[in-house]
Amino acid sequence: MNAPTTLARAMEIVLGDVTLLPSETATLADARLRVLADTLKSPLDLPPFDNSAMDGYALIAADTTGATAAAPVRLTVRDDARAGAPAETVLHSGDAVRIATGAMMPADTDAALRVEDAVRDGNHLLVSAPLAPGTDVRPAGDDLHSGATVLHAGTVLRAGELAMLASIGSADVRVVRRPRVAIVGTGDELVAPGTPLGPGQIYDSNVPMLAALVTGVGGEVASAAIRVADTLTATVAALEAALVDADLVLISGGVSKGAHDHVKPALKQLGAEQRFWQLAVRPGHPTWFGMSSAHPRVPIFGLPGNPASSYVVFHMLAAPAIRAMLGIAAPPLETEATYRGATQHKRAGFIQVVRCTVSNEGGKLVARPTGQHQRSHAVSSLTGTNGLVLLSSTTVALADGDAVTVRLLDH
Repeated sequence: MNAPTTLARAMEIVLGDVTLLPSETATLADARLRVLADTLKSPLDLPPFDNSAMDGYALIAADTTGATAAAPVRLTVRDDARAGAPAETVLHSGDAVRIATGAMMPADTDAALRVEDAVRDGNHLLVSAPLAPGTDVRPAGDDLHSGATVLHAGTVLRAGELAMLASIGSADVRVVRRPRVAIVGTGDELVAPGTPLGPGQIYDSNVPMLAALVTGVGGEVASAAIRVADTLTATVAALEAALVDADLVLISGGVSKGAHDHVKPALKQLGAEQRFWQLAVRPGHPTWFGMSSAHPRVPIFGLPGNPASSYVVFHMLAAPAIRAMLGIAAPPLETEATYRGATQHKRAGFIQVVRCTVSNEGGKLVARPTGQHQRSHAVSSLTGTNGLVLLSSTTVALADGDAVTVRLLDH
């Protein structure tokens, strides 16, 4: 019997099998949280012209040489410049223009006197101290020069990135197509929420959970089938339908060794190639991963039916696969924390994943286990979870006060 696959090896296999998806065009309004497909360079300077950093007066710095409070320089105010409405008057030495923040500096002016430092005498401006060239002026290209790299491929487009794209005039952008993920929930015992329960039945929580997890990491749910009957015929039909238009398939349940676990034989019948089965991770041990035989080949995850197991394996393997299909190479965010809670015991030889709530307590991060217990069927261990503590294969116990590394979850 083969030993379970280590998490590190499983990750290596998964990331080696998935490929980057093609790109498509999205408007800026539809590009939030999409992934940039191409590295972009700016077609213009930003800002595109010299402008005033303050409300005040644009002037020629050399005109203020020698100005003092006792002997102020007297300039003539010739015009007014507002943002979007530059001054039209041609200025000469001894002239000034009232200017608003962000307004274009008039030709030949090179400094701005702040309004709070200005003294007016009718149509004249009295300057009581010399100004250096460039005072309170934002030069063209101060933020970004034409031809400079704006954003790199693989960048997730959040509000700041969208502002950057808008500032260089981009109305739309090439983004990586979202992975279409098919979700298949197996089990005669499953009932959709809102339906009365019969004897021995339970409400399906895995399909809604997986759908939320998929969209949370940038994928979209292509289809979702629940309560696939525990027969080989029904399982084959459901998986065949799921593979029609999917970039990735998530199967919940039916991957263990029971008499009614039909996922593995169904995948074999469909020609799928098994890449590994069983992980040295708990919860999540009976995980199956492979690739469809069709072209293009589709990654398939056979997740355990227990909710906590399915949740953990999604974060450990399926989420990185979806992110890789989007071109996101950033590793999971991990941080140090102090564990607070009951002692967790485990056997050596596998990684134990503890679902936790991570919070700031007195300026230090604290990780507390969620739920009444950490068993694989406990849905309560998922509520409030925003971090996962991974106990190494050599660790046999986790005690209150221990320092731990927590993998933060990005929902």
